[in-house]
Amino acid sequence: MKELLRSTDPTVIAFATALLQGEDIACFEMDVNMSVLEGGIGIFPRRLMVRTDDHDAAIRVMRDNEIPLGL
Repeated sequence: MKELLRSTDPTVIAFATALLQGEDIACFEMDVNMSVLEGGIGIFPRRLMVRTDDHDAAIRVMRDNEIPLGL
């Protein structure tokens, strides 16, 4: 898997996930449970991962929808 985007905004992650699912690109959100360690203040970014084979297509989807990758 490769990292597609990184964000502290959960709405960006949710929107990106919905777009990828619409394009039949499987994705996985990492670092979701970091809020337990940080106290829920949102300082640690979450990462959205995609399969290596889908990475280029996923980047195109993000750029077409003007979603910052945050990398």
